[in-house]
Formats: sequence, C-alpha cells, structure tokens
Amino acid sequence: MRKILIAAAECVPFAKTGGLADVAGALAKHLPALGYDARLIMPCHRVIKQRWGAQLEHLFSFSVQLGWRSQYVGIERYCADGATYYFIDNEFYFGDMIYRGGRGEVEQYAFFCRAVLEALPMLDFIPDVLHCNDWHTAILPMLIKTQYGFTALGGIKTLLTIHNIAYQGKYDFAFIRDLLGIEERYNTPEFMESFGSANFLKAGCVFADRINTVSPSYADEICRPEYSEGLDGILNARRHQLSGILNGIDDAVFNPESDPAIPHPFSREDLTGKGQCKKALCGELGLVYDPDRPIIASISRLTEQKGIDLINAALPGMVDLGANVIILGSGAREYEDAMRYAEAHHRGRVCAYIGYNEELAHRIYAGSDFLVMASRFEPCGLSQMIAMRYGTLPIVRETGGLRDSVIPYNRYTGEGTGFSFSRYDASDLYFAVERAVTVYRDKLAMAQLVDAAMAADFSFPRCAQQYGQLYETLLS
Repeated sequence: MRKILIAAAECVPFAKTGGLADVAGALAKHLPALGYDARLIMPCHRVIKQRWGAQLEHLFSFSVQLGWRSQYVGIERYCADGATYYFIDNEFYFGDMIYRGGRGEVEQYAFFCRAVLEALPMLDFIPDVLHCNDWHTAILPMLIKTQYGFTALGGIKTLLTIHNIAYQGKYDFAFIRDLLGIEERYNTPEFMESFGSANFLKAGCVFADRINTVSPSYADEICRPEYSEGLDGILNARRHQLSGILNGIDDAVFNPESDPAIPHPFSREDLTGKGQCKKALCGELGLVYDPDRPIIASISRLTEQKGIDLINAALPGMVDLGANVIILGSGAREYEDAMRYAEAHHRGRVCAYIGYNEELAHRIYAGSDFLVMASRFEPCGLSQMIAMRYGTLPIVRETGGLRDSVIPYNRYTGEGTGFSFSRYDASDLYFAVERAVTVYRDKLAMAQLVDAAMAADFSFPRCAQQYGQLYETLLS
C-alpha cells in the first residue's frame, strides 16, 4: 500500500480560510478508498483546539531547534471515516491566527516544516510521497534533499501543489538561515533567491520532484510573466514536470436535494424547489420578487483579483437589463462602500451583504439564476462548480479554473454550462450578462443549460483519482 502524507496549513473540517483547505481535506478523506495509506499533517491551530481539543489523542512530544531556540512540539492525532490526521501543537506559533503575516508567519511555517520532518521517524510513518501545499510547506522538498538526504527521509518523493502563486513566503535570507540553518550557497537565483529575498515557494519549485496546480489552464498561465509573480523562469525550466488537476467540491455538502440550509429541496429531475428558493431568497433579502426577473449573484471576496471593479462598473447595466443583483462578501473598503451605494441607489433590486454567512451562501446558490465571477486571475475557483450543482449558471472570465470548468453557451447548438468573456473589461462582462439574460427569457434554452450544468461532475473522487495517478507517476 502506497503511503502518502499531505502537509498543509489548513484542512476542512478543522480550519479553513480558502480552497486549499477543501482540497487537503478531500484528499485525506478520499485517497484511502483508492487503496492509499494517506494521512494529513497540519498545525494545531487555536480554532482546532477550541472545537476538537477533547477528541484529539496526544501521541508524544519533543523539542526542535529553530534558530537559537529550542521549541516544544506536541503530536496529536485524530481519526475519522478512515482518515488519519496529525496535528503539530505549539501554543506560541499556533495559539493565535492561522496566518500572522510578515516575519511572524514565515517563522510559524518554518517551525511547522522542521517539526514535520523531525516527527516522521517517531510516528513510524515514512511516506512514499510527501504532498506539499503552497509556500507554507514548500521548503520541505529542499530540506529533505539538502539536510535529510542521508537519513531515512532521503528517499521520499515530493509533490508541490501551487494553489495561488501570488503568495510565496519571501523574507530576508539571514532570517531564514537563522531559523532553518540553510547554507549560504543556496541563496542564489539557481535555488531560493528571488529579487533579493529568500523565497519558500521558489525553493519548492526548484527541489520538488513534481509540481502541479489546481487547474490545467492555471498551470499554463503561471509560466507567463503576467501571471507568474516572478517565477516564470523556474516554472518554464520545469514545464515538463508541471501539470494541473482541477479541484473538486464535496457533492454531499453541496447537494440541493438534502442541503439543510435551503428552504426547499430540489433536484435535476424536479426543479420546483429552485423556484420556491428564489422567492424565499427575495423575501429574506428585501428584493422585489418576479419570476420573470433573473437573479444575478456574486459570492466572493471583494478584492481586485476577483474582478469586483468590473462587477461594480457593470452593475447598473445588469439592473437595466431587468435583473436583481445580490452581492455577498467582504474585502477592500472601497469595494464594500461601492456595493453599499449600489444597494441604496437600487433599493429592492440590489442587495449587498457585507460579510460572510455560509448558510446564506447556500441559499443564494439555490435561489439565484446566474453567478458572476469576473476574476483577473483564478487558479481554480469553487463557486462556479457549486453554482452549477444548484442549477445556477456561471458567468465567468476565461481564466484559470474558470475556463476549465465552464463550457460557454453555444447559441447554434444549445450546448454549454454557462457564459464567458475573455478580456478583462467591464463592457465584455456586461455583454456576457446580456447574453445570459436573453437566454433566461428562452425557457427551453435555459432549461437545457441548467440540466447540463447540474449534470457536470466536479466531485472529489474524480479529483482524488487524478492525484493518485500523479503519485504513481512520481513512484514509477
């Protein structure tokens, strides 16, 4: 049985701030069903202790050197549904925020990586593949090859998954050298130096045996200067060892037939409940209800990356097309204020919910007709997959995972699962919305698109199977 260890900063159901947690949790849950002895190791964050502390089993403790300090490491274990999770406990590093930012965050995850490698022999679990995720664990392949090569860990194959290349873990080399004892000769562009900083993610791209991203299109995009955040050189050099696997969603959690968060269940075969969800959603959010008026939603962080500036510019036009608009999210103050202004200016037609509410998000997926994702870049994106699961058609910019998961509507054949536009331009977004609203008024065409969207398979087992194939490539 192949042994796989997934190392990640976060993982559902324990701690989540983004899509990384979903993928890590899904792999830990679904890989055992494919015949792998797959386990996951992550920090024991405060939120985990608060909710799961009583259920964790303490295995052992020891100390590691981090710079001049000797730091406590506790190893906790939790097993459920055939999955095994290990937690690195240290109150100093993980007793507060998941991500501290700046120097503190670099030290957090330098400690985590050192603790992982020192713990493995004591766990009596030397994996065949160590699956690292984003910059927080990207230094592990370098440490294995440069500091642990002559130990029992030296034969471990490593995979680095890049979930978002915009975050790289950069800091002054002297600080990194102090923490991890990395030799001065590795502070060069050939290894981990990047634009004057020591770069964890670059080190991973250099030393990992294989690299992958969370969609095939994103794997292509990050090899171009405009998307690579400065790493296009090393990624092009390793292009033959770089691939993309589209993320998935938990179709047991996002299931309109059994979702406890929505007021009226429905299915692909019987969409009656979706219309009832739409009416209930309008009542809940103070929107004028009209079955002939489409609802266009956005569930997103309000940041430039997510294309909120395009949505803000196109929003009056959406209202003029006869649509109601719902915005759920928080982020940059300027965008939050713009959404509040739109709600005040279009009272009864626009709702801006500033903040985040998971159950409300489910009801918006269920009760809306369209979901807009106008991202400047999008490594994968999950919202478009969730929307399709609920029969809500995505309107997306053709980038990253949005391009890979949404089939644009073809008005000649009637095929498709949503709508798309290519240029990062508000007028192009508006014209995509206009096409969507036109189709909405064609009941037959709309029904065909909704059926195709709900039939699309974005389940985690598909995703886990593709990772299994990648592991086998590493080990062959």
